[in-house]
Amino acid sequence: MCRNIRTLHNFEPPATSDEVQAAALQYVRKVSGTTKPSAVNQAAFDAAVLEIAHVTQHLLDHLTTSAPPKNREIEAAKARERAQKRYAA
Repeated sequence: MCRNIRTLHNFEPPATSDEVQAAALQYVRKVSGTTKPSAVNQAAFDAAVLEIAHVTQHLLDHLTTSAPPKNREIEAAKARERAQKRYAA
């Protein structure tokens, strides 16, 4: 899984459409193996991003959980702490 794709479920406030779009873009880049498709493939690339973003939003809208929503700032701080330990010299 691409490290740039972040968990979007069960956050307060919920994931924005921009976050969903960014995750879809990262997914398509990973699967296609390119960050910038050729002109011939641009339409297919863009269509895939739109479809995946739509399906992702549908998934997020229909998932349920009994766990309390996570706080974005706390989760970001945890991620920074993990990164600091991982990349410590």
